Formats: sequence, C-alpha cells, structure tokens
Amino acid sequence: MNQPLAERVRPQSLEDYISQQHLVGPEGALTRQIRSGHIPSMIFWGPPGTGKTTLAQIIAGESERPFYTLSAINSGVKDVREVIDKAKQSGGLFTTKNPILFIDEIHRFSKSQQDSLLGAVEKGWITLIGATTENPSFEVIPALLSRCQVYTLNPFGKEDLERLLARAIGKDAQVAARKVDLQQTSALLRLSGGDARKLLNIFELVVEASDADPVVITDQRVMELVQQSPARYDKTGEQHYDIISAFIKSIRGSDPNAAVYWLARMIEGGEDVKFIARRMLILASEDIGLANPTALVMANTTFQAVQVIGHPESRIILSQCALYLATSPKSNSSYTAINAAQMAVREHGDLSVPLPLRNAPTKLMKDLGYGQQYAYAHDGPGNFAAMEFLPEELSGASFYRSGENSREQQIKAFLQARWKGKYDL
Repeated sequence: MNQPLAERVRPQSLEDYISQQHLVGPEGALTRQIRSGHIPSMIFWGPPGTGKTTLAQIIAGESERPFYTLSAINSGVKDVREVIDKAKQSGGLFTTKNPILFIDEIHRFSKSQQDSLLGAVEKGWITLIGATTENPSFEVIPALLSRCQVYTLNPFGKEDLERLLARAIGKDAQVAARKVDLQQTSALLRLSGGDARKLLNIFELVVEASDADPVVITDQRVMELVQQSPARYDKTGEQHYDIISAFIKSIRGSDPNAAVYWLARMIEGGEDVKFIARRMLILASEDIGLANPTALVMANTTFQAVQVIGHPESRIILSQCALYLATSPKSNSSYTAINAAQMAVREHGDLSVPLPLRNAPTKLMKDLGYGQQYAYAHDGPGNFAAMEFLPEELSGASFYRSGENSREQQIKAFLQARWKGKYDL
C-alpha cells in the first residue's frame, strides 16, 4: 500500500524535525531530556498536525527505548493492561530505559481508562507520552496530570510550512519524479491552517491530480482542486477556530440570532459539546462578569449538564445558555482588572505586605509589628474601616474600573461612598 506523503517524509531525528524550537532547539526542554537520558512522562498539547506523534517516536528512537502505541479512539482498559504487561517484560522498574507508551488522543480516554495507567506510570513500568488537542487541565484526570510534564506545541509558521514543502519536493522520490514546479504557496499555506499534515495532504492531492510534466502549482490551481470537495466543517482545522471565534464575538456583541446560528454550525459539524460549553464559561466571566454575575452560574451549570446529558439533547441546553449570555449586559471589568494587576506585579516585583496586614502567629512576629494597627472592618460603622490594603508603592492604584451597566454603577456608588474619591472607579 502506498503511504501518504506526510508519512513518507516524517522526520526520524531531532535534527530533521521542523518547528517547535522551544522544545527541540539546542537548549529545548526535550533536547536536554534526551541528552540526559531522563525522560519523564509527558502530555503533548497542541492542534492537529503539529508533530505530536512524530516527537514521541523520535524520543523513543533517540533514547533507544521500546515503543508501544495506542489510540484512545479504539482502545479500552483491556488493551492498556496488555500493553503494560508487555512493557513490564521488556523494561521494568530496575532499568533507566523503561518502555514508552504513546497514547494518541488521550483526552478521549474515560476516567477508568486513565486510572488504569496510574500504577504503571508511578512505579516506572512505562514512560507515558499522551497527545491531545484539548486542554489537559480539563480532559486528563488530576492524578495522572500531576505525574506528567505538559508541553504545548504550536501551529506551524509560514517558514516552517515552506520548509516542509521544500523537503517533500527535494527528498521524496515519488514527488521528485513528477518534477514539481512550485510557483505559488499562499493557497497551500492558508488552507493548511498551520497543520503540517493537512498541508502535505493538499500538496499531494494537487500533484497527483495533474497529468502535466512538470507539475506546475499555483494558488489558482490549488483552489480549483480543493474546492471541488470542500469540507462542511473541519472540527480539527481552520473552521474550528474561525467558527468558535464568530460564536464568541456574536455573544460578546449581544446578537442572539448570530450566536445561535454559529452554535448550530458547530453542532451540525459534530463539535465537542464540552468545548462549546467551556468557551461560554470563559466568556461569562470575561465579557459579562459583574454586569450579571448569574451568567457565570448559568455557564457553569451548562458545562456540567452537557457532560451528563450528551448529544443530541445537550444542544437545547447550549442554546439556552448562548441566548442568555448574548442577551445579558456586558462588562469586561474583571478581565481588565486582573490584567492591570498582573502588569503591576511584573513591573514592581514582590512588594512587601504592609505590616498591619501580616499574619502574626508568634510573639516575635507581634513584637516586630506584624498585625498591629489593623482595623477590623466589622468594628466600624457599616462594617467598614478605611485603611491601606495595597503596598505603599501602589497606594491609590486603580485596577478595577466599573463598567457602564446598572449593576456596576451601583457597585461604583457603594465604593465611592466608602473610599470618598481615593480610587478612580
């Protein structure tokens, strides 16, 4: 069987690997680990076609370890245990070169399937490398995540994609035999969306579809061939990001009709309902926040509900939440406040905690003034006692700015009555 081009030009060493220099560059984390011979269990998190599988294979090859692979799509607990038994026989606890078990799409493993890996990882029978396109903080159980390093892989940049095309033309015998004349690359790069595998698949399609000698590739020719069979919704590619962007911006822009339309596009395309609910959960705080605190409660309830209900009924819950968020008053004050506060931390460093605010559990600390002159709020009128809570260097700094909505205007009036102009609210 003829292998796809992406498989034929897959790199076999770190020297041949393109992109992800923060991991595989001369001082990259993975480079140092391979050099030292100490390979921890790890999770590769990134979009499709960013080299997660390739990196796992290279790590196994360059560290000279047995390599086992499973796909979470079609593997169960029984398959995991069988591989672990094989790994124990080929490696084990008393060798520094224990086998590597690579699990593709590990986010698709259930809790019980992930639980079945814990003992083997903890006892050193295997080194686990998982690959996922989803945030491992949500999709990998905490016990397993705590035993793994998480490394983020980025979409390929323009120069990296062009290097891939040059490699395919120069090193693959089948492509070289067609005498490819690559005149334009804009369409190929745009359609790939930073996905190396998708780029090579489209490139191979264009080459094989041509009877000419040499094969001349232009942007027009690429678009003609690809548009003959366009994908309705590529939930792992460019449309995945474009449509969720349109969905979020429609809610932020208070357009319920557009919001439910883009929601329908994702549902009809088979998008993961948890992904949709998770994005609404973030939006409820980032774009609505204090203007309607119940939005966060609604979004969190939606996120929990869709995990229990599943498809297709969860579409109704998602629709209710999307419409509620779209029709809610908007405020990004929580988002801007934490950004401003973090910027102050980076600019000023670790400023000292004012003495009145410090904890004083020992006599020495009390003698040093810790906790003295602290005004207990509930002893003051209206349960308020004015004092300085920020470091001296930041006295009077305003990180929170109230939004132009009725609820935050009430908050503003409440704070102004107490602080009497101290802060710019």
